[in-house]
Amino acid sequence: MGVTATGWALTIGVILALLALDLVLGTVRPHAVGFREATAWSVFYILVAVVFGVVLAGQYGWGYGAEYFAGYIVEKSLSVDNLFVFVIIMSTFAVPREHQHKVLTFGIIAALVLRAIFIAVGAALLQLFSFMFLIFGLILLWTAVQLFRHRAEDPDIENNALVRNARRILPVTDDYIDGRLLARVDGRRVVTPLFLVLIAIGGTDILFALDSIPAVFGVTDEAYLVFVANAFALLGLRALFFLVTGLLDRLVYLSAGLALILAFIGVKLVLHWAHGLSDAVPEIPTPLSLVVILGILAITTVASLLKTRRDPAAKAHAGVVLGSPSHGASPPAGDERPRGRHRSS
Repeated sequence: MGVTATGWALTIGVILALLALDLVLGTVRPHAVGFREATAWSVFYILVAVVFGVVLAGQYGWGYGAEYFAGYIVEKSLSVDNLFVFVIIMSTFAVPREHQHKVLTFGIIAALVLRAIFIAVGAALLQLFSFMFLIFGLILLWTAVQLFRHRAEDPDIENNALVRNARRILPVTDDYIDGRLLARVDGRRVVTPLFLVLIAIGGTDILFALDSIPAVFGVTDEAYLVFVANAFALLGLRALFFLVTGLLDRLVYLSAGLALILAFIGVKLVLHWAHGLSDAVPEIPTPLSLVVILGILAITTVASLLKTRRDPAAKAHAGVVLGSPSHGASPPAGDERPRGRHRSS
């Protein structure tokens, strides 16, 4: 693409400004976010992402514009799975609604920093070693199989290794104490449950980045597009959390749909690697990828809503890839295999 240093600086400046806005809203004025406010901010962040994509397409051509929008949609759909785990973490630690802003903002900042590092490493590896497309593709295929097998399970946050070790090493108070991370109780320095929540969020951010970065490299190998697709998908996550918290339980087929998307992108990466060895091997074009991804998301959403309408007791789960599942998770009907492993421990 030939993005100049000035272009990178302006892009990062816009993202940092939006992050600062999120930080101010989440920490300076803690409050319970209502539906109307969440809707307004969600629409705002989506419009910002769309306007950016249109400007980018006008500057560099609609080929790159299509890659950006495909990457953005992939990251946005995977970020909804993040929300499942965030909801579980908030519920596990009974985070008061007025402090959930702060937790989500921290999670977004941590995710952006970690993904920026992973993007730089991933781009360098792809430049140096073409077989990394094969490795990334196989990682996504393995992730897709695991996520589909254990799609009806939830992560066990209490047994998260980071949280468990933090409880063992640090003195933890039972109260949130005005949303502070550290406090002094009876003359003793202690950490609040909010500190443990941020540890759990940070741990999940690392493991989600391991899935999402190979996935977005499957639709574009431009590091700039990978970065902005991740950034704009994550920036709207805070508002989206409050908007769709009640809807998440109804997306009963989301994990299965995400597994299909990851498998499709995994195949695309493997074909891309094979095409480099032989022109006889076809590649999957970006417009087709965009259509397939949008189609899977649409079918998944409609099928989920129809399922919950027929069976109000049906409940969605985050799906698991690495670790141990929560004790309350239940396997799919007729499936009595041992519980799987999730992506957030």
